Amino acid sequence: MPHPSHSLAEALEHTRQTFLAAGHTLPNVRRDFPEWHQGRPRYALWALMVDLPHLRALLARAADVLGPWLLDDYQRQPHITLALAGFPTAQPTQPDDYGPEDLARHRAALAAGAPPPFEIRIGAPSSFSSAPFLSVEDPEGGIARLRQLLDDRPHPDGGPYVPHLTLGLYSGAHPCGLVLQRLLSLPWPAVRLRVDRLDLVDYASNVIGGHLSTKNTFLLG
Repeated sequence: MPHPSHSLAEALEHTRQTFLAAGHTLPNVRRDFPEWHQGRPRYALWALMVDLPHLRALLARAADVLGPWLLDDYQRQPHITLALAGFPTAQPTQPDDYGPEDLARHRAALAAGAPPPFEIRIGAPSSFSSAPFLSVEDPEGGIARLRQLLDDRPHPDGGPYVPHLTLGLYSGAHPCGLVLQRLLSLPWPAVRLRVDRLDLVDYASNVIGGHLSTKNTFLLG
């Protein structure tokens, strides 16, 4: 099995090359998305919530520098998405619904195989076509282990998983080369964090970049 850092480095390089090849960023728009949510009000995912004052300040400074290129009123707290869950419902009827049995299955898997608390490191900036981010290093393999237990729903874009902290969402079609140059010119202090919990969070499915609400928590160790 490849070392987690090697796999992450390859995924980051793939993401960077894909971003540059796109030429321009993907615009985000504020609208309802009925073709996606089909009237279901909330969408859930498993995440590491890292809403700490010093990290929030760092992300805010980065967002200020990128401000002209970002969609305004991004409200999502600093977090690292681990796995998508789906639309919470008491009685699932569609493939992307997330019901009580799904939550029970995930909690049982975590209880049987979750790692003890582990360290992560906030790394260099990069970008997806729709959003700039800070990369997240996983030196102890904790994120990789949690994803093995949770990740049974493929990501919509089909690309490799890259743990990250989103800085915002692009507001228009901006030149990727210029955006990446600006990102890489910013100073990024080393940030190390100890992870001791993960959360099932959800957000309003008709609000882009909306606030995350915690619905369930699993403590490591």
